[in-house]
Amino acid sequence: PTHEPIDPVRYIANRSSGKQGFAIAAAAARAGARVTLVAGPVHLPSPAGVDRVDVQTARDMLAAVEAALPADAAIMVAAVADWRAAGEAGQKIKKDGSGRPAPLALAENPDILATLGRHARRPALLIGFAAETNDVAAHAQAKLAKKGADWIVANDVSGDVMGGDTNAVHIVTAAGIESWDAAPKADVAAKLIAKVAHALATSAD
Repeated sequence: PTHEPIDPVRYIANRSSGKQGFAIAAAAARAGARVTLVAGPVHLPSPAGVDRVDVQTARDMLAAVEAALPADAAIMVAAVADWRAAGEAGQKIKKDGSGRPAPLALAENPDILATLGRHARRPALLIGFAAETNDVAAHAQAKLAKKGADWIVANDVSGDVMGGDTNAVHIVTAAGIESWDAAPKADVAAKLIAKVAHALATSAD
């Protein structure tokens, strides 16, 4: 997850815990991959065997991801905010007594997955995550084409997935949809990394 401060006290954020992304990084490292974990502002210990880069904003995350290229595979799990506050105050913004909220101007954040989809150093396998609350498969299929990704891992976050310890996902590719039953996030991560390793090995043959 990423956030953009409005002032030193208040900011726009989401409640994604980062658990699934960290589990995937850990599983990839255990499988023998050289892993760069670009992490938003989460309070999780670094998995063994990974190079961790901490960032605060979506723009910082994009820069860190580009700096980590080239890569055989990129798995984009972070729930990056689509928008950020257009301006950042140097001090707390106080109420003005009018009873009306202060105006909030927003600016669009960079689309990190789409940027990698058209990047000159695009990873051989580009995987995005789609956190949806309805029509999960349909939204993921649309995202697959729009972002230029190879796979979209779609999950329904209308329950307690964000911050929870289990996940049920759909792997959406040009060939179709593969649905996995709910499982601990560590198990989902291990299964996903095994699928990634198989895909990379097959493409190298």
